[in-house]
Amino acid sequence: MKLTTIAVLLGFVAIGYSLPAHPWALIADSAGRGHLAIVNPAKILVGENEVEPLFDPETDVVYRLFTRRNPLHGTVLEWSDASTISNSNFDAGHPTRFLIHGWTEDDDATLFFVIKDHYLRVGDFNVITVDWSAGAQTINYIAARNRVGGVGMITSRLIDVIRSATGQSQAMISVIGFSLGAHAAGNTGKHQNNQLDTVIGLDPAGPLFSEGQADIFTPNDAIYTEAIYTSAGSLGFDGPLADANFYPNWGRSQPGCITNTCAHNRVSLLYAESISSETPFASIRCASHSEIQNQQCTSSGPYANMGGEPSNRGRGVSGVYQLMTNSGSPFARG
Repeated sequence: MKLTTIAVLLGFVAIGYSLPAHPWALIADSAGRGHLAIVNPAKILVGENEVEPLFDPETDVVYRLFTRRNPLHGTVLEWSDASTISNSNFDAGHPTRFLIHGWTEDDDATLFFVIKDHYLRVGDFNVITVDWSAGAQTINYIAARNRVGGVGMITSRLIDVIRSATGQSQAMISVIGFSLGAHAAGNTGKHQNNQLDTVIGLDPAGPLFSEGQADIFTPNDAIYTEAIYTSAGSLGFDGPLADANFYPNWGRSQPGCITNTCAHNRVSLLYAESISSETPFASIRCASHSEIQNQQCTSSGPYANMGGEPSNRGRGVSGVYQLMTNSGSPFARG
């Protein structure tokens, strides 16, 4: 999900304020391209089909498999055709990592190529990108937001086919999602009866999400869940959503960034580095989320490393954590 500081208007919903009276807001992506986005459903004056092409996750989500044998050109996998898996380079002996992009993104998403490359750099993985651009590339943010459940449902269905065709266990499968994709990742875990190894939410989207909604990312979406917040309270969700919640630089802005968009997108670079770096993102466990908001931290438990591969599953990592990073790569300070 790529937004500018103007899109803080959207965040009013996440913190209890009313939506803007006008249905449109000017929103720009990380490249500075402006988009007029629908942000107020009560003010839409035309039929949904007139402003929003229909999106069917069963036919419109595209999955591409990358491995060390095909690191540059992904092989398309289909949930409705198990032979696409058996005829690919998928190896059930290697861990599987799904990557789900955010709003306005597509198969060129930074999340895909930066994080995918780090995985393949450190080991043999089945990296599967979830391209739901047919539903994400829209001026209607509301419609995109409401599609995270369907994206999660159909991704879970592909996991079912993989498990049936290859025998791979849920313990070898993790899902990582950015912004709206973080909630789609959580929904994938929900449809897997919360038994996937790990679900990682990278700056989960804040606008139009609130705790208690059926399709929001939650701590119970996998055996272990982790969230990293880099624009909390504006483009990202403000409160802790996962088992373990990491707030680099207190989570609301990032060094070297002027806009919320920059801070929002920074999370993918931090997570990618955590996969392959020998220098960990060592983090202090704080007593409460309010301490994060007040930019103070009372050490309340063992240090933990943010992100990383394998994940923190089984290490007793839970609660809220704070860490400082550099303004550029390498970001980790150890």
